[in-house]
Amino acid sequence: MDVYRIAGGRRIGGTARVRAAKNAVLPILAAALLTDETVIVQNCPRIADVDNMLAILETLGCQCSREGAQVSIGASGATGWEMPRHLSKSLRSSIFMMGSILGRFRRATVTYPGGCEIGQRPIDLHLKGLRALGVSLREAHGMIYCDGARLHGGEVHLDFPSVGATENVMMAAALAPGRSAILNAAREPEIVDLQRFMNAMGAKIEGAGTDRIVIEGVERLHGACYEPVPDRIVAGTYLVAAAITGGEIEVSGARGADLAAVLDKLRCAGCEVEAQETGIFLRAPEKLSAIEVSTQPYPGFPTDMQAQMMALCCVASGTSVIVENVFENRFGHAPQLRCMGADIRLFDRMAVVRGGRLTGARVAARDLRGGAALTLAGLCAEGVTEVEGVPLIDRGYEALDEALNALGADIRRIQ
Repeated sequence: MDVYRIAGGRRIGGTARVRAAKNAVLPILAAALLTDETVIVQNCPRIADVDNMLAILETLGCQCSREGAQVSIGASGATGWEMPRHLSKSLRSSIFMMGSILGRFRRATVTYPGGCEIGQRPIDLHLKGLRALGVSLREAHGMIYCDGARLHGGEVHLDFPSVGATENVMMAAALAPGRSAILNAAREPEIVDLQRFMNAMGAKIEGAGTDRIVIEGVERLHGACYEPVPDRIVAGTYLVAAAITGGEIEVSGARGADLAAVLDKLRCAGCEVEAQETGIFLRAPEKLSAIEVSTQPYPGFPTDMQAQMMALCCVASGTSVIVENVFENRFGHAPQLRCMGADIRLFDRMAVVRGGRLTGARVAARDLRGGAALTLAGLCAEGVTEVEGVPLIDRGYEALDEALNALGADIRRIQ
């Protein structure tokens, strides 16, 4: 398995660009199944999760191709409604296919999805939402058998503003007769982006970005050419890389409004941050200050940035407190940071981090964002850090080592 070998002590700075957001691209690719016309996704990142989703679509009969950062999906020949088990198990976002397959074929057979081991992420909200649209469901032997012969509009009340459940219901309802409403819907920018994309295909959806989304079912959708929103988590990771090494950076194309909660904490840590129309600028202070972070659904602090912020807190002056409210098992990076000398104490969903100095060590990524956090820690650690589990990082970052090296890092990928 590939390893990052990082020589610490180099300042990160310069200009970085981000591609389309992983968490926007994946549901958009799933929604491409809802039309028999060609869908083109621009500025698409070359990451493992996208490759996996394209492989799923091809298994279902779609024609997929990539030319540079442009991906084309032709679903006119799609006939399959059974999800491939081996691909579903490696990609959490494969669950999005349930809604799009139902919308297209009125039936689906899917397996429970995989992804990072960051805690329980039950799909009961997805199933509850689909039942409200008239879908009959049967679970057996790790599979979910869906009968959408009576698919219709309905009102869905989500007990938690789940991003995946919101997107799944949007896709299933787009071609269902009648009006559907999602109450307590997720409000993430990627939800807004999915609405924009689906409306560009001819859907009638409104309310994304609020807690109530309304979908008027239409008879058919057509193709579209679309560029999803920039990846706010990749942008946030680059900003923390500069902050943790005392550098200056401009993340071109990043949208400050989407990262408001992260930018607020970086300012609290002492960074000079300016969000402009063209991107986000950050200048690190001589010494970072301790902060308090509490993850929440959007517009709160994103759980996908919690690990990177913990790495920052490890070298900040004072004692920081991080509370993880979204997932119950998302501190898997903490023991690895301790191997580098971090002073971290865990109390259930709370981490207390006393800032100090980090020393290079051999550590292992347990999940995507935790792997990014260990990479950031290696940038500012004394000596050499080796991060195992690079394929996990590849799930959400396009050649993170090359991107950071272009900003001044010294990272070698060793097979």
